[in-house]
Amino acid sequence: MKKFKTLLASALIIAMAAGCSSSAPTTGGDTGSTDAKTYNVGVAIYQFDDNFMTLYRNEIESYFKTLETDEVKYNVTIVDGKNDMAEQQNQIDNFITQGMDVIILNLVQTSSADATIDKVVAAGIPLVLINREPLGENGDESYKGILDNPTVCYVGADARQSGTFQGEIIAELPDHGDLNGDGKISYIMIEGDPENIDAQYRTEFSIKALTDAGLTVECLDDQVGNWAQAKGEEITSNALSQHGDAIEVVFCNNDAMALGAAAAIKAKGRTVGKDIYLVGVDALDECQEMVKNGEMTGTVLNDHIGQSHTAVDVAVKALNGEKLDNYYWVDYVKVTK
Repeated sequence: MKKFKTLLASALIIAMAAGCSSSAPTTGGDTGSTDAKTYNVGVAIYQFDDNFMTLYRNEIESYFKTLETDEVKYNVTIVDGKNDMAEQQNQIDNFITQGMDVIILNLVQTSSADATIDKVVAAGIPLVLINREPLGENGDESYKGILDNPTVCYVGADARQSGTFQGEIIAELPDHGDLNGDGKISYIMIEGDPENIDAQYRTEFSIKALTDAGLTVECLDDQVGNWAQAKGEEITSNALSQHGDAIEVVFCNNDAMALGAAAAIKAKGRTVGKDIYLVGVDALDECQEMVKNGEMTGTVLNDHIGQSHTAVDVAVKALNGEKLDNYYWVDYVKVTK
C-alpha cells in the first residue's frame, strides 16, 4: 500500500502560502497594482458534469483567491474536457500557446498521459496531475512520466484505501452484511469508468476487505455505471428485478451512482439498513445526510478540500521554483452513522 500523507495544520498552510507569495518571481501582466505580479494558471478538468470534480474545481479557484496578496495575483482558467480526450488535448495545446505558468490536469484518459506530459514538459511548464493517477508497469507509483520529470507530480488519494474502507463498513456491521443469514454476502457492484484506476481499485479492494475478514461473498451482478447517477439507478433497478431479495449489499464506486441506487432501492420497496445495504464514495453533502438518516449505510470521504488545496500549494511551489516531490497523498475517511 502507498504511504499516506496527512494534511498540514491550517496554520502551517497559511504560513507556507504567505511565504510562497512573498518569494514569487515576475511572470505575468499587471493587475492594477504597481508591484503586483500575475501568474497564469491553466486547470483542465476531465468533465464538469461530475459531482466530485465540481466541488474540486470550485475549491481550486476559491483557494487560489485566498492566497492572493497585493504583490501576487493568480489568473485561473478552468476548462471542461467533456470526457473527450481529443478535446482535452486541444485545451492543453491552447494552454501551452497561451503561455500558462503552471497547469493542473485531471486527465480524461490516463492512457494518454505520456503524450500530454511530453508536450507540457517540452514547453517548460510545471504540471500537477490530479485525481486520476497514471500507473507504472507494476501497477504502482513507478510511472516514469512522473518519476523522470522533476516539474511533474501527482496529487491524489489512494483508491485502494477507499475500497478497503467500503468493505470494512459492511464487515463491521452486526451481521457483516449477511442479512438473510445464509453464510455469504450477496452483492452487486456498480463501477465507474473501467479505465480509471480508482474504479478498478475500489471494485477490487472493497471485496478484498470482506474476504480478508474471513467472510464469504457472492457477486450477483457487476456493471459499469461511468460515475453517473442515472446509470446507478438503472443498473440497480434491473438487478433488483432480476435477483430480488437475494441482493444484500449494493457497492457503488462513487456517491453519484449511489444516489441513483438509493432511488431504485426505494422504488422497489426495499429499505436500506433493514433489508439491504448501500455504500458509496465521495461523502457528498447529500449522501452524508442520507447516512445520518439511515438511507445509506455509509460512504467514504474523498477529501476534495484537502486534495485541491494540496494541488494549489504544490502549483505555487512550482511557480516559486521549489523542488517537487513525485507524489502527494491525502487520506480517505470512513463516514458512517
